[in-house]
Amino acid sequence: MELTVSQVAKFISGKLEGDGSAPVYGVAKIEDAHEGEVTFISNPKYAKFIDSSSASAIIVGMDFPATDKTIIRTENPYVAFLRVLRYFHPQKEMLEEGIHSSAVIDPSVFVGDDTRIGAGVVIGKNSVIGKNCRIFPNVVIGEDVQVGDNTLIYANVTLREQVHIGRNVIIHSGTIIGSDGFGFAREGDIYHKIPQVGIVIVEDDVEIGANCTIDRATLGQTIIRKGVKLDNLIQVAHNVDIGENTVIAAQSGIAGSTKLGKNGIVGGQVGIVGHIEIGDYVTIAAQSGVSKPLASKTVVFGYPARPIMQAKREEAALRKLPDLLKRISELEDKIRRMEKE
Repeated sequence: MELTVSQVAKFISGKLEGDGSAPVYGVAKIEDAHEGEVTFISNPKYAKFIDSSSASAIIVGMDFPATDKTIIRTENPYVAFLRVLRYFHPQKEMLEEGIHSSAVIDPSVFVGDDTRIGAGVVIGKNSVIGKNCRIFPNVVIGEDVQVGDNTLIYANVTLREQVHIGRNVIIHSGTIIGSDGFGFAREGDIYHKIPQVGIVIVEDDVEIGANCTIDRATLGQTIIRKGVKLDNLIQVAHNVDIGENTVIAAQSGIAGSTKLGKNGIVGGQVGIVGHIEIGDYVTIAAQSGVSKPLASKTVVFGYPARPIMQAKREEAALRKLPDLLKRISELEDKIRRMEKE
């Protein structure tokens, strides 16, 4: 596939400045881009690479400084570059048509039109698989599971019984949805298992990374709402409710019955205790520990998580503590010497 720079600018509704006749064959990072490739700058710290770049065109923001390089100005250079990336790297079909002969599918299962099912897949009784789905090898789907249209389930995923998956969902390899929640009742020194009889609902347009675990509710529902994006290695406990369009980075864990509002941002390795509510548009910085409810539009950091500017001031003061202790010790020695005189 080949475009000219002018065609790229038109394709992303951008404003071209420079040579529009140059051919474009692909895309690359700003550090690596060569002639014939398009790149982008959305983070100012990468602007330092523009002078050394050989890219045929660089997608930038509307307020980017003037340059002698060929640039395409857009409102959102990251999203614009994404469109170009998809053009040059369209998603390839990785499964053969139909259902692989080694798949084990109960006769009661409904499979929608144009769905492809790979080798070794197992699907239990009364499950419903929507149209145009892709289910890769060795996926296990339990009884009474619903999978919506256009959903992509990569190899070695497990969907246990009564899990509901929406439309346009992507689930990456190794993830398990619907495993038992961590529920035990203590009697003396003995722990009795509490039956986990609830379900998991994953709404439309969700993406779940590799090796995540999403537990079924004890009673009721664990819910991953529309547009949520989960990174790899995330634990979602029983009865958790994650609000629409919230994004959570890798190695984070959310304890049982906690509710996260919509449009939240959770950094990597964040721990959130159970039975609390976090508001809408909350940002939790990486490696924070959240032990109390958070109001909407809060930005927090640290352990315990607290307003980020407060946390930074406290961290800065803490770094000064060894020197302060040394100075105090020196002053105490000086006072003792003065008292002896």
